[in-house]
Amino acid sequence: MAQAHNANGFKMDVPKPKGAVGKEEALRMEEEAMAKLKRDKRHTVSVLTPSSSSKPSKFSTTTAAPQPFPSANVPDKDLIDFPETKKQAEGDKFRDIDVDKLTNAELEKLLLDDNFGVNSKTSRPAALLGFNLSASYPGGNPCSSSPFQSSQWTSVLPSQSNSSVSTPTHQPTPLFPSAPFPKPGTFQNGFTPPMSSFLPLPPQQPSFMALPPIQAPAAMVFSKPTVDPEMAKLFDKIASTSEYLKNGRSTGIDVDSSHVGVASLAPNPPPQQAVVTESSHIAHFKWLDLDPLTKRKAENEQVSVASESDVQVVPGVSAGDPWDAVLETEGNNSGGRGSPSLEGKVSQSVHSQHRRASTGAPVARSHSLNIPGTSSQQKASRNGLVKNAVLEEQDAQNLEIVAFCKDLARFPHDDIGTNPGFVLSPVIAQRESGPDNNCSVKVSIEIPESQQPVTFTCDVSSPVELLISQTLCWVHDDLDQVDFSSHLLKVCGREEVLQNKHSLGSHEYIQNCRKWENEITLQLLSHSTMRRDLARSAEDDGSQLNLDKHLSHVDRPFRENVTRQGLADYLEGYHNQVNICLENEVHVTVERVVQTVKNLCCALDEVETQSVTEAIKRLRHSVNLARTRSPKVRSLSAHSSTSGSSPVEESIALLTKAVYDLVKLYLRSFCPPSPSFSLSASAQSADSGGAGEGRGSKEASGTTDHLQFTLFALHGIPGHWVSSYEKYFLICSLTHNGKNLFKPVHSKRVGTYKSFFYHVKWDELIIFPIAVAVLPLESTLSLSLFGVLNQNASGSPDSNKQRKAPEFLGKYWSCLFHQVDFPKSGVDVLYVGPKEAPSPEPHTLEELDPDLKRKLEKICSRASNFGLKRSDHQVLWDHRLHCRRDHPSSLPKVLASAPSWDWASMAHIHSLLHRWPSLPLVTALELLDSKFADTEVRSVAVSWIEKSSDDELADYLPQLVQAIKFECHLNNALVLFLLSRAQGNINITHYLYWLLKDAVQDSAWGWRYEQVLGALLCLCGSKLRAELEKQTHLATLLGTVAERVRQAGGSTRQVALQEGLENIQNFFQRSSCRLPLNPSLVAKELNVKACSFFNSNAVPLKLALVNADPLGEEINVMFKVGEDLRQDMLALQMIRIMDRIWLQEGLDLRIVNFKCISTGRDKGMVELVPFSDTLRKIQVEYGVTGSFKDKPLAEWLRKYNPAEDEYEKASENFIYSCAGCCVATYVLGICDRHNDNIMLRSTGHMFHIDFGKFLGHAQMFGSFKRDRAPFVLTSDMAYVINGGERPTSRFQLFVDLCCQAYNLIRKNSGLFLHLLSLMMSSGLPVLTGSQDLKYVFDALQPHNTDAEATIFFTRLIESSLGSIATKFNFFIHNLAQLRFSGLPANDEPILSFSPKTYTMKQDGRIVHATIFSFQKRYNPDKHYTYVVRIMREGQNEAQFVFRTFDEFQELHNKLTIVFPLWKLPGFPNKMVLGRTHIKEVAAKRKMELNSYVHNLMRSSTEVAQVLTCTPLLSPTTGRVEGEVKLSISYRNSTLFIMVMHIRDLVSEDGTDPNPYVKTYLLPDPHKTSKRKTKISRKTRNPTFNEMLVYSSYSKETLSLRELQLSVLSAESLRENYFLGGITLRLKDFDLSKETVKWYKLTAVPYF
Repeated sequence: MAQAHNANGFKMDVPKPKGAVGKEEALRMEEEAMAKLKRDKRHTVSVLTPSSSSKPSKFSTTTAAPQPFPSANVPDKDLIDFPETKKQAEGDKFRDIDVDKLTNAELEKLLLDDNFGVNSKTSRPAALLGFNLSASYPGGNPCSSSPFQSSQWTSVLPSQSNSSVSTPTHQPTPLFPSAPFPKPGTFQNGFTPPMSSFLPLPPQQPSFMALPPIQAPAAMVFSKPTVDPEMAKLFDKIASTSEYLKNGRSTGIDVDSSHVGVASLAPNPPPQQAVVTESSHIAHFKWLDLDPLTKRKAENEQVSVASESDVQVVPGVSAGDPWDAVLETEGNNSGGRGSPSLEGKVSQSVHSQHRRASTGAPVARSHSLNIPGTSSQQKASRNGLVKNAVLEEQDAQNLEIVAFCKDLARFPHDDIGTNPGFVLSPVIAQRESGPDNNCSVKVSIEIPESQQPVTFTCDVSSPVELLISQTLCWVHDDLDQVDFSSHLLKVCGREEVLQNKHSLGSHEYIQNCRKWENEITLQLLSHSTMRRDLARSAEDDGSQLNLDKHLSHVDRPFRENVTRQGLADYLEGYHNQVNICLENEVHVTVERVVQTVKNLCCALDEVETQSVTEAIKRLRHSVNLARTRSPKVRSLSAHSSTSGSSPVEESIALLTKAVYDLVKLYLRSFCPPSPSFSLSASAQSADSGGAGEGRGSKEASGTTDHLQFTLFALHGIPGHWVSSYEKYFLICSLTHNGKNLFKPVHSKRVGTYKSFFYHVKWDELIIFPIAVAVLPLESTLSLSLFGVLNQNASGSPDSNKQRKAPEFLGKYWSCLFHQVDFPKSGVDVLYVGPKEAPSPEPHTLEELDPDLKRKLEKICSRASNFGLKRSDHQVLWDHRLHCRRDHPSSLPKVLASAPSWDWASMAHIHSLLHRWPSLPLVTALELLDSKFADTEVRSVAVSWIEKSSDDELADYLPQLVQAIKFECHLNNALVLFLLSRAQGNINITHYLYWLLKDAVQDSAWGWRYEQVLGALLCLCGSKLRAELEKQTHLATLLGTVAERVRQAGGSTRQVALQEGLENIQNFFQRSSCRLPLNPSLVAKELNVKACSFFNSNAVPLKLALVNADPLGEEINVMFKVGEDLRQDMLALQMIRIMDRIWLQEGLDLRIVNFKCISTGRDKGMVELVPFSDTLRKIQVEYGVTGSFKDKPLAEWLRKYNPAEDEYEKASENFIYSCAGCCVATYVLGICDRHNDNIMLRSTGHMFHIDFGKFLGHAQMFGSFKRDRAPFVLTSDMAYVINGGERPTSRFQLFVDLCCQAYNLIRKNSGLFLHLLSLMMSSGLPVLTGSQDLKYVFDALQPHNTDAEATIFFTRLIESSLGSIATKFNFFIHNLAQLRFSGLPANDEPILSFSPKTYTMKQDGRIVHATIFSFQKRYNPDKHYTYVVRIMREGQNEAQFVFRTFDEFQELHNKLTIVFPLWKLPGFPNKMVLGRTHIKEVAAKRKMELNSYVHNLMRSSTEVAQVLTCTPLLSPTTGRVEGEVKLSISYRNSTLFIMVMHIRDLVSEDGTDPNPYVKTYLLPDPHKTSKRKTKISRKTRNPTFNEMLVYSSYSKETLSLRELQLSVLSAESLRENYFLGGITLRLKDFDLSKETVKWYKLTAVPYF
């Protein structure tokens, strides 16, 4: 089978006809034929074919192979094969067949005969190859009365007496006059139909028939079929044969007029045969076509064989004939009717080859373009039909993902070691010779065979296996029949199992039980009875790896806009429009094609390549040329005729190539590989480096070329950028290990362009003058985009205005050699590493000078590279072999000191690396930082990490997940290692899932985490995957409920909570669910009565869940929204690692480790520690000044531990845990330590919560730090430590514990610095740069000795204990929480005039407050009330509050207590000379109070926050009710306000008021716009219906005014009092029509 290549890179398998000749020979034969025709000058028959095409078409009766559509650069010529001339007798042997005597079998054999109809079929010219020409109109031949014009060739047809050829002047009536056609004289494919393949013609020599230039359109004429009754019978019987029906034919099918059909070049028949068309037999004949490719589209079985990409050919079988395509298609469909066997298809294809050689090339459905398979074919592929092979090709696949999936290791499901199916209890390593290891504990074990548990005492150092054997001894008499290894100990209340190979006391569960003094309850189970609900199955092992399949429930910001199937649908629409365009070639159809391409580009993130743009321009130009009919066009048409296609066809060919290049680029960049893509084929391609046959290669080290690339365009820019920025530029950086390899290159500054969409086009060559040979393999190319602000965007230009600096808009990062597609060249550049340099053995090294040795030792012992000089790095690298021998942990420092990482240096670096001793996990982690990009270094580090246990690994999972960002490609050792460990441990799978789910939201690396998460979900198995989906659903439900409760206010919160809990309860009714906090905790329902919410700013939910294990206790958790819990996770992880270090050194500081998990952005779940309260709650039991007292904590502990020994144990726990908290909070810089963030358990364990501020980011109080002390240590804590007021030796123990713990952490300073360094790219606001790491470095004092560090921390203890600022901080927090959070208090409210409190969450922060006016009141006595106008954050309308002078003074007095360290603004003097309650005094005080409030709001954010929560500036509590109905209209420059009705008024004293209405148009300083209604007496529902008129006001003036309406009650013996009012902005009204509406009255001021 010959293979043809076209310019667009697609390959097609083209069947080579029998007896085909070479290209040169074919051309030579063609020239000889032309010469012979000119010499013979035989009689020619001219047939005129009107067409709207602008090119003369050339037809050939010879056989031609289908050719690809031409390229703009390298046009392909037709290869013409001249078959041998057949004998006429051989061609006529079928003419005398008696149809009535033929059986169906004989007729089928006749149809399949190779020579049947050989001479009756006219080969189609190469220009028509690939076009869909059906038999909808058999024998149709458009003719015109116009004679042929001169042409290059003339057609030679032998004249016969019985020929049906009509004269050129004959124009019979059309056969199908109602059939709609796009143009006269052409079928819908835009080409004149060739001769009918069903009318036998006399044998003739190969000849050519040239068509003249196109004349004016003539009437459509169709020839009637030359059919006699005998032929009609034959066709009717052919249509009824099984072979014909088997291929999808049905006698009842009626082809509609829009279907493209095969036409005939036969001349028009005589008019007297028109009666034949009315015969009943012709109903079958009119759609008869032995070419199965012309089946109706409605049958949904269209098959295109134009290219290899459209048909999947059985290996070894030629499917050259269209019948073969149908047989193969149906053979692939198990449900197809009459599907032949494979042998049948082989046999049929053999016949097809012979038949094709003698009858000419078939005509495919896709016109002259080699159009790939459409989505209809792709949809049919699901039923076994032909697939859209173009979208399955290698260059349309993400080969990186394909290789990654191939390298993923799957453990077999039947290995319980790697597929346990249950959770293993975590193990915490402890020092082997610790004092606690000799302790004994009481254990209670539930046994299925016994109703009573077995209870006995054992050492915590005993292995679990020993405990199992002891338990079995109680149950079985004959131990010979018992297999100890087949039994497990399950934790009661949890779905987790103790690890048999570890000691009992090393398990986290046992340690917590000992810490809380809880009973240890276990359950003995065998492997056969243990539930393996999360185990993988055989189906999971055989499932296909599809990274995108299981991500539907994950929030994916990087989800592709269109899928592979969606692109197939877009391409189908594109091809439909192309077909219409090729049929018509008019401007309208071309624009539809352009619009389809635009829609496709829009779906692909508005990316429009240069090839697409140029192809669109050429297409529009070509259709315009086709309509001009100029000589130039005719010349172009003649050239196109020679090449076999028109300018429109060539343009569409280029456009199709550009579209498919864009689609493939998108597919391999953003879409997962096709599931049917062959992994083996891609792997072979990857192994070969993508080099084709005959391609050479050279090593990168031998190249001298500089790195250069073309920076073309930026697509998909936001719309607001166009108006905001006038220029854009890029800074191109080439880096390695975080350092620039060369000075960054700036691009030119350009503006935006628009063709389809706005884009920024540079088209600039960027050159880095650095040879490719010296570039490291992991070099990274980063492009930083900056925008130059449009200076005229916000106002008029000002030459003196300072220009703003360019704004950073975004950044792109890519590994240069792994992810950047370089242009293909003649040779492949291969990166081959150098041979490792020889390295001497350690014992052969010379000893160093003592001074140099001490210096090297000092450098290697440093915690990090902070402060290392260049000379220090030089010493490290020069003596790297001594470091390898004497200081193995210094490898990260040595590699960071390497002078270069180019090709030549890698020999020494890798040689050193491979000979370095193995490093522990904590040291190897540093090699995964961003400053070590080398793949080999990172792979070696992972190989060392692999030696750690799963429990050790779980402690560092957050950092390992972040380290994935620093890998150059997806298929790396770290990801493969994590996924392999996850398969064998459910704990790792669980936490890795939630970490990856959170990392998916990363703006820069989310796409990579999506792929890793997809791989994890594929490997974990269907059961565990379903459990994770349930957890995700539960977290979503909880987040929704928590947000609704948080947004609700007051009493509505409880209603919102109850409604949300019902939804969650419905979730649990379907099944139980493991909690995101811990996979071993399984909940089956909510304890709704015990659920509530906390009265804090975030209003988190307090949830009580019923344990699914009947032996377990209730599970209490908190779900919080509105805060980033990733910071809490990081702080808790650091504290947990500190506790691990202390335990390994034998120091148990009784640290309370609780779990916290982020389930999404600003939401997550936190474990609640039972039997604990906040210090604030404990202290306020002794009043608001409880924080200044010494006994609250001690007396609270005494209350829960009344016995003396219990109290002593609780005091001891307090001393140890307080020491651990002091060290941990100081080292990590945990701030905002008020008494609501510190908790105390009834057992004496103290711990901290809420880590929103750490690494030294202190909470500010104005311009002062609220956290003035190094850590929290108050006098009431010291009271518990000392056991009273006087210092005792117990305080010395506390100091010793603090200093010992501090020094142990200092020894591991590098670990914490490296862990925090790996998290710098996580996006945490508290960890953004080296200054944050510098804080921890300074806090650890790594340069000091242990003695110096002990003195240092002792001074910190003294400083913290003597700090009064901490107590004041507690006191202020007590005031804020008791007075302004809505919590109940034992004391009187701060402000006596309003017991109600407010919060910023409910009411919004006050941004502006002014004294608006004052009013005279007489209730109970005459006084003046001041109207305060308040604007709150998030509110468009102002609020008005009524307050007296005395209330302002009370506020000032209370503020001086709350803020004793602040100098508040001066308050106006209350004393005045003369009368107080007069208008002049009120006016003066209005100005003074306005100045006071203004200065108060500007003093600090804390004061403004207090004012927000203060009732003084919160809405008035006076009762204002009622509604007013108004009619507002405008005409003739007059505003008409009709006051119609008022209802439901309320008076101050409860009596019926005397209401009237007063209005103003504000602003109105002189009160000239005052209007009033009459007074209605003694009614709460007055009716006025009075018109208030404002004349001579234009619409423009009214749009600047506000209508203020006040309702007052008229009193005869006292001042009128206010009932309510409204303020309406007239610009919100449509004054062109009347507005009638009820308005609710509010407490707005009045004049």
